[in-house]
Amino acid sequence: MRAHEIDYQIIGHDMQLVEIYLDPGETVIAEAGSMTYMDEQIGFETKMGDGADPDEGVFGKLFSAGKRMLTGESVFTTHFTHSGTADKATVAFSAPYPGSVMPLDLSQLGGQITCQKDAFLCAALGTRLDIAFNKRLGSGLFGGEGFILQKLEGDGLAFIQAGGTVVEKQLNGETLRIDTGCLVGFTDGIEYDIRMAGGLKSMIFGGEGLFLATLSGTGKVWIQSLPFSRMADRILQHAPQGGGKDRGEG
Repeated sequence: MRAHEIDYQIIGHDMQLVEIYLDPGETVIAEAGSMTYMDEQIGFETKMGDGADPDEGVFGKLFSAGKRMLTGESVFTTHFTHSGTADKATVAFSAPYPGSVMPLDLSQLGGQITCQKDAFLCAALGTRLDIAFNKRLGSGLFGGEGFILQKLEGDGLAFIQAGGTVVEKQLNGETLRIDTGCLVGFTDGIEYDIRMAGGLKSMIFGGEGLFLATLSGTGKVWIQSLPFSRMADRILQHAPQGGGKDRGEG
């Protein structure tokens, strides 16, 4: 199924959202709970699966939903459709934490990207959502955030979310090592593995984590400066410890 041809606009800087402009009959799929606002002519329906294969049977949908459960994501996606008669109708989506919304034209990226399991925000109907286990033993045992990845396939627009600033790297037979949580996604042609971060002293006292993601090959890699897990750790470090009485009590 060819993806619907949707128009969009990215709004904001530090906490971005994306407005999607749909023609009558066009549909965009999104993670449950990511919608911010929409025109009255937008109808929505929660469905099991991504809707990329209209002929997919019940067992196929159940299998796809089961794989999504492994990533910690909802087994359902929400389908937003322009069901009115106006030339355009708008629906907007935003990330659940500060950062950037990245538009990716899959037709210009080899028809496939692999990203962190919580990176997907929304996409044109016809985009297939799947998961990708890394086959290497090191990634399986120590990958943490990078063990289970999500794969987006199709020929239309998809939007993923990233924390902080996003950096795009083009690898041409090179190798790049990054913090596992800072990886957003990469195109086909990039091999991904987890390797130990230096010697024993560096691992214990370096503060950079025990393992690094290693990406090599030819293709694009996207990196985020502030993954949500790192931001949450910083907040917890500075949160008040222990209980206490509110002012005026006692």
